[in-house]
Amino acid sequence: MKERLVSDVRAAIIPVTPFQQNCTLLWCEKTKKGAVIDPGGDLERIRDAIAQSGASVEKIILTHGHIDHAGGAAELRDELGVPVEGPHEADDFLLQRLAEQGKAYGFEARAVTPDRWLHEGDTVSVGDLTLDVLHCPGHSPGSVVLVSPAQRFALVGDVLFQGSVGRTDLPGGDGKVLIRSIRDKLLPLGDDIAFICGHGPMSTIGQERQTNPFLRGEELV
Repeated sequence: MKERLVSDVRAAIIPVTPFQQNCTLLWCEKTKKGAVIDPGGDLERIRDAIAQSGASVEKIILTHGHIDHAGGAAELRDELGVPVEGPHEADDFLLQRLAEQGKAYGFEARAVTPDRWLHEGDTVSVGDLTLDVLHCPGHSPGSVVLVSPAQRFALVGDVLFQGSVGRTDLPGGDGKVLIRSIRDKLLPLGDDIAFICGHGPMSTIGQERQTNPFLRGEELV
């Protein structure tokens, strides 16, 4: 499914694996250069989306190290000959255990070490598009969010969902830290920011501020 974000940026959202994780193919219409964000698996679907888009993929970006987001990264990197960027290095322990994670859920995966770790304040380029990096731990220690202030959209991984937030019962998860990440880093971005999340439909910061039951209470004051 394709979502037109703005006139010169496009995204194809490709649900992959039994987890129906939103792998995203993001590309710049002007340059036709693109990036695959969170290739969790089902690489044939991702290949088809790349072919249909006409984009030239120049990198793979990982928002965090869980199997449904990173399980296909090593294989896709080998196929395309492009670097992997992200997540934050605090998720290295997850990326090195991808084969183990895969066995637990019944599909193959390989460990991957990114060519570039991402940190708060870094930027990532996709063609002429520039994305700011926010380190947003809580769902995992190394989760990152990618934001385009100019185009008013973000890729938030499993930090925030429409009507929910990322689970925190997996290794390295912390509910209080997650809410702090959302409160201090995502909500201030502005209500008009649209975001693609790791599972389910898109939303906006404003909609979640008003309706998300996890974003109410004294901890957000």
